[in-house]
Amino acid sequence: MQNPDRTTAQADRPIAVQYAHWTNTLQWRDIPPDVVSQAQHLILDALGIALASGRYPFAQQTMLAMTDLCPSTGPVPVFGMKTHLPARDAALINGLLIHGLDYDDTHPGSVVHATASVFAAAFSVACQQDSSGEDLLLAYVAGMEVATRVGKVAGGVFHKAGFHPTAVAGIFGCVVAAARLWGLDQAQTVHAQGIALSMAGGTLEFLKEGAGTKRFHPGWAASSAIVAVALARHGMSGPSTAYEGQYGLYASHLGAALADCQMPLATQGLGTDWEVLRVAVKPIPACHFVHACIDAATALRPALASGELSHIVARVAQGFVPVVCEPVDQKRRPSNAYEAQFSVQYGIATALRHGKFGLPALEAQAMQDPATLALADLVRYEVDPDANYPKYFPGEVVLHFKDGRQVTHKEPINRGAPGRPIAHADIVSKFMDNAALAWPTTASTQLRDRVLNLAMHRARDLALDLSI
Repeated sequence: MQNPDRTTAQADRPIAVQYAHWTNTLQWRDIPPDVVSQAQHLILDALGIALASGRYPFAQQTMLAMTDLCPSTGPVPVFGMKTHLPARDAALINGLLIHGLDYDDTHPGSVVHATASVFAAAFSVACQQDSSGEDLLLAYVAGMEVATRVGKVAGGVFHKAGFHPTAVAGIFGCVVAAARLWGLDQAQTVHAQGIALSMAGGTLEFLKEGAGTKRFHPGWAASSAIVAVALARHGMSGPSTAYEGQYGLYASHLGAALADCQMPLATQGLGTDWEVLRVAVKPIPACHFVHACIDAATALRPALASGELSHIVARVAQGFVPVVCEPVDQKRRPSNAYEAQFSVQYGIATALRHGKFGLPALEAQAMQDPATLALADLVRYEVDPDANYPKYFPGEVVLHFKDGRQVTHKEPINRGAPGRPIAHADIVSKFMDNAALAWPTTASTQLRDRVLNLAMHRARDLALDLSI
């Protein structure tokens, strides 16, 4: 049992100091087996998505940009691209590849896509340092616990303020992961978090035009964190009150909404209550806010044969509206994959048309399908005051027929969320499906086996697999 005086003393210290102390003293034996297993499956899921992303223009555009900036090679493979870059640059593109299809995991309580940034940072440094698989996993878990807690303090408030929590919270998880692998001491790890405060950014302005900037947010967080750690390692100082300070993360990014923050959540249960176990794996390649409505529409699809539709109602949480419901005209006519992924109207229409929403729904031909667009035109939205958000991302779809009948289906807990988790076997299947878009089965199987036994290998072994 912890000494109560010591616990009080810990709680009185700045959050960055508490994170640094916990990260620096964390041992492999402290991480429960179920947390290790979950971490390995989350990494596997991320790598499958990254391989699938390599087929898309955004991956090639970013690769060209990074090789323009850094024509030399480095120790870190770019996932699925037969290219090696320096740690900082590889982290940027690898984070983008994991997040680029919006198919990567999400921590519901913080609304942070944590693996995309934290693993990208940890893997880069682990390759650079020739770390063991245990050290890579330990750093990844530590980073995940910090990133999700930093986001959890604000809940959905970062979104309300126009910031992408994956970017502004994720960078701090990347910092502690990289700091642990580099062997920074507690003081240096505190400084690195303070330095990262000046780098934390990423706005939601992309939503207005479906711009591609969101894709690089996790990679930018990972890359920036590596720079912050390098600066701290060589003596640069950063403020110790990076989170709770007068101009710290929450005050600077949330303004008046600071009052809605729950600061105790930053360290509550750290090391005993594992947020990694609450991370939700995505079954659908779209914004998590539309998953429940897509599943509800899929369940209602057989009812379409019973009559002619008058209109369709999507019932969603208030926090979803500016992200996936408005502007209505744009959401009904997505012009690119990102707009499609962030449209409840298009998501419902696709599910009713095809009985699912997969990667083909992001192709131009699908977004121009007249039958799908006709269904999207029928979709309206209503705010559900009883939606249990942000704990879950619920949704309900109501089909209204011209003869006055209504048929409804509600998904109070989205698939993949805590309380309705996706089984590890399903994560493996998702990985194999995604990897098959880029690699032969033999290579995918080899990578799968290595990741699911990562603690028994070294980071360079994984790097060799990813260089295929």
